[in-house]
Amino acid sequence: MDDTLLFKPIRELAAMLRRREVSPVELAELSLRRLETVGPKLNAVVRTLRDHALLEAREAERQLARGEVHGLLHGIPYGVKDLLATRGIPTTWGAAPYRNQVFDYDATVVERLRAAGAVLVAKLSMVELAGGMGYDHADAAFNGPGLNPWNPSFWAGGSSSGPGAAVAAGLVPFAIGSETSGSILTPSAFCGVTGLRPTYGRVSRHGAMALSWTLDKLGPMARTADDSALVLAAISGRDRRDETALDQAFTYTEKPPFARRPRLAVPKGCVEGAQPEVRAAFEAAMAVLGKSCDVARDVEWPDLPWSPAVSTIVAAEGTAAFIDLIESGRVRELRCASDHVNPYSKVMTPAVDYLQAMRARKPMKRAMAVLFERYDAVVTPTRATVAYPADVPFAQVYPDVKSGPATIAAGNLCGLPALAVPIGFGANALPVSMAFLGAPLAERVLVELGKTWQSATDWHTKRPPAA
Repeated sequence: MDDTLLFKPIRELAAMLRRREVSPVELAELSLRRLETVGPKLNAVVRTLRDHALLEAREAERQLARGEVHGLLHGIPYGVKDLLATRGIPTTWGAAPYRNQVFDYDATVVERLRAAGAVLVAKLSMVELAGGMGYDHADAAFNGPGLNPWNPSFWAGGSSSGPGAAVAAGLVPFAIGSETSGSILTPSAFCGVTGLRPTYGRVSRHGAMALSWTLDKLGPMARTADDSALVLAAISGRDRRDETALDQAFTYTEKPPFARRPRLAVPKGCVEGAQPEVRAAFEAAMAVLGKSCDVARDVEWPDLPWSPAVSTIVAAEGTAAFIDLIESGRVRELRCASDHVNPYSKVMTPAVDYLQAMRARKPMKRAMAVLFERYDAVVTPTRATVAYPADVPFAQVYPDVKSGPATIAAGNLCGLPALAVPIGFGANALPVSMAFLGAPLAERVLVELGKTWQSATDWHTKRPPAA
């Protein structure tokens, strides 16, 4: 079977399944083969679920034969970051101390995708404990550093490294990642895929590893903005087992969200310190978007302690989540050397610092609300650089690059949705990305902006040379 099938958008695959040009079992077999052959070269896969996947695929095939179509995801293979519980299958959280951890239930996201007819084929790699112990090197997962399909000497990004690499390399059409402060957007940017971070609470976290209760989010990583929206529509909505889950499911309709030209804000200073190739790709993207959107440049960004606040909250909530591991001394079993010592300083985060950071979120949300009264979305480079070398400590990577406004920190602190899309290539033939940041529950606006971009360009169709 043609390996390029798994690079096709979900709608194309769904149409092929309905016409019986390919079967769910054949798609699952193709995905499993690529996961088992290409996946290990990228350290992208913790476990392929061959028996489980083929059972689900055969059931999806029987249902389709009976005319029971559960939606466009029916029969489509996918993978999940290995912090989502899967009944009877180890869920490792990317960390050696939890390699044999097994839950007797499925995460809500897994349940909902099964109900949509999607076929779970793999548990995908991640940075140990989603990076909560303060890792400072790409080699921070028990199965090794996530490697970039575009150039395996470079990192796939964290902490959703496996989902980013697996989608980029055509191992699965889509995957589920998680974000606390950048872990969907960064690997999406570094691997050249489309990543959608939903509004906080839009997707239930029942069955997901907790790192930061007030920041964690689950979302899709896929080929296109349309693919991401299809997945989000299947997994969003209220869940009685997660009290933070919103009673507002994402509804994806054909009705366009704009009755006028969209208004985009480019924050002052968001490109000046970026790598030259990143800056050039972003400027070219703005020229394209300017044909269909009103783009305001040098918009003032609220001067608030975005990065210190998110760092303090993750330190306090992350160490609280793993206090038993820290106090037992088993953090020494983690792969990254800095993760052996960082937790002991993080656990001493003063309560006053945590409370001040939490209090700061209220004026932060007000400031962002004012911004979105004037603009439909903020647009910036997703990251100021391309992917990092996989064998160099982060502190030594790209020392001359200065990141712009802390939009990733701001979006996470305020619980805002964001969409990352590929826009070209930079140094070492690595992908460059831009991100749209929106108001709460504005995923539909971001998806439409992403679709507008991807209908005018073909960066999302590019495939890594080795894939």
